[in-house]
Amino acid sequence: MVHRMTSPSGAPASTATGPYLQVNDLKVRFTTEDGVVKAVDGVSFAVERGRTLGIVGESGSGKSVTSLTVMGLHNRKRTQITGQILVGGRNITAMTDDQIRRLRGRDMAMIFQDPLSALHPFYKIGGQISEAYRIHHKVPKSIAKTRAIEMLDRVGIPQPQKRAEQYPHEFSGGMRQRAMIAMALVNNPDLLIADEPTTALDVTVQAQILDLLEDLQREFNSAVVLITHDLGVISQVADDVLVMYAGRVAEYGSAEQVLRAPQHPYTWGLLASVPSLHGNADEDLLPIKGNPPSLINVPSGCAFHPRCRYAMLNGGPCDIEVPELLRLSLSDEPGHVVACHLPERQRKTVYEQEIASVGVAI
Repeated sequence: MVHRMTSPSGAPASTATGPYLQVNDLKVRFTTEDGVVKAVDGVSFAVERGRTLGIVGESGSGKSVTSLTVMGLHNRKRTQITGQILVGGRNITAMTDDQIRRLRGRDMAMIFQDPLSALHPFYKIGGQISEAYRIHHKVPKSIAKTRAIEMLDRVGIPQPQKRAEQYPHEFSGGMRQRAMIAMALVNNPDLLIADEPTTALDVTVQAQILDLLEDLQREFNSAVVLITHDLGVISQVADDVLVMYAGRVAEYGSAEQVLRAPQHPYTWGLLASVPSLHGNADEDLLPIKGNPPSLINVPSGCAFHPRCRYAMLNGGPCDIEVPELLRLSLSDEPGHVVACHLPERQRKTVYEQEIASVGVAI
């Protein structure tokens, strides 16, 4: 008789040897008075331990919804979720809310975009970190407090014993973000999701936070998902890059592939709108014309075609047919996929002639 292993959470224990996080054909729908919001529409990706996946795209592209779904933070009664989310081999979408809650914080954790709103204003920092630890460990408060102080010290907060007795409003923006990281890592999770972790921080503090995340990842060998609109951040820390647009994957590959040899016109536009150290300082940045579409009324065909300079270059079918996510055939490097109707050779020519000339590569 074969006995199925279970974790303390009551969910099946992890026996996977592949990617720690595997998302397959994820679709997320919200029903509103105006219609159905197709927030995520068939997204797939994988993240191995010790690697960082950067998810990039404009506001409304589905980045944060994807991460919140992985964490099981949507109200299932109001949200339609299909597809598969495997965390350490366990299917999150098949679990109960209680099972997911027991995994959250221990096996997977999240750093939120705004630590001031994520941290409770009425409770001391040390107490909040201690509580996050005691939820998953039956230990006395004194041991949990010691653990909280150790984590504050680990993330570089000076005088951690004193700071543990302070409230969130007594911390600077950068220190609040460090406290959020300490809380997320207090249980040594195998998966860490960071949603815009450097937003509203000055450049020096941004670099410190990114360096801290890299150091902690090496220490804990965690799988990391970094969500951001900042391609400079992506180029600095990501191993792989997923470009999202209107809830779908536009391009996916290693950071070297996507940032050095981008294949989708949307990726070209994102890169062209970023200042480059290698470009002409006097040249204007090239913003992507128009605005992201409504996720209630997504354009037919390729969702990006109303804003694309190269749509209909061959007479279609950009406005009719949704492009498949296909692997590049001309590249010697595997794993680079793109959803675009332009033929691969033509994309290469267009990029070299019209895009690379303005110095868009980071």
